[in-house]
Amino acid sequence: MRPRRLRATPTVRRLVQQHRVHASDLVLPVFVREGLDEPRPLQAMPGVVQHTRDSLRRAAVEAAEAGLGGVMVFGIPEHRDAVGTMASDPAGVLNVALADLAAEVGDALSVQADLCLDEFTDHGHCGVLTADGRVDNDATLVRYVDMALAQAEAGAALLGLSGMMDGQVGAVRDALDAAGYGDVAVLAYAAKYASAFYGPFREAVESELQGDRRAYQMDPANRREALREVELDIAEGADVVMVKPAMSYLDVLADVAAVSTVPVAAYQVSGEYAMIEAAAAQGWIDRRRAVEESVLGIRRAGADVVLTYWATELAGWLAEGR
Repeated sequence: MRPRRLRATPTVRRLVQQHRVHASDLVLPVFVREGLDEPRPLQAMPGVVQHTRDSLRRAAVEAAEAGLGGVMVFGIPEHRDAVGTMASDPAGVLNVALADLAAEVGDALSVQADLCLDEFTDHGHCGVLTADGRVDNDATLVRYVDMALAQAEAGAALLGLSGMMDGQVGAVRDALDAAGYGDVAVLAYAAKYASAFYGPFREAVESELQGDRRAYQMDPANRREALREVELDIAEGADVVMVKPAMSYLDVLADVAAVSTVPVAAYQVSGEYAMIEAAAAQGWIDRRRAVEESVLGIRRAGADVVLTYWATELAGWLAEGR
């Protein structure tokens, strides 16, 4: 037996390759900050910036021209309060940006909105707090519904529910349908873990988090629990389910992909991005090969869609290899 025969030449390797990454599988997460005159580079995420409205439009056009599947937009307001008022304000930074992109590239790629309160609250949690500082699940759902309607009105095609509140998918789906937004899709962050790998993201959104999110995001020790979360979200009407982070949770991703009746997304998060960039900057790894291998590994584990900060750059490399 000579398995090496199928590895002998580039053409044979390409012929028998079992998994591939396509540009249309990729979604680019982007940050837009209110009050900027020019893009602001992020120290912890080399190559990633907080965008102005204009630079965000340019980045979205570039993503569309690269053939990406979508952009996921996160907004950073100048002013925050306890209930995240600006998250549902039509004039808020996120909703204005969504309207910009829907008009600019809405026919070319999926304009996706992060639906969570953490960027908009002065305490940094993903929901409304009780008097004793706990996140009030059901009061938070009311705010999520307000956000969903504002984002749908702005033109978002897909809403990324990332707060990990119980019942969030059902509440948002019912509200969208009742308001005539039946075509707006819901992406449920079904298995979102309380991970240390979100660290650089906190810089990107200028998080004001007090404490941690372990009371509502999943325990990294738990694998089977992810399947319960996915089952519940699909039953409530999720069109896509998400595993986040991706690279440290490939076992969970594979489990979810094996049972899900809807497409499965995975988010290659800021810390995963930053580690590869840092190692490459030191010359310890081949940057391009590491990026390509990391995203391919996420696809191999079962992701139909990969959110990655390298999406546009990777799409360019894929085009070179055709």
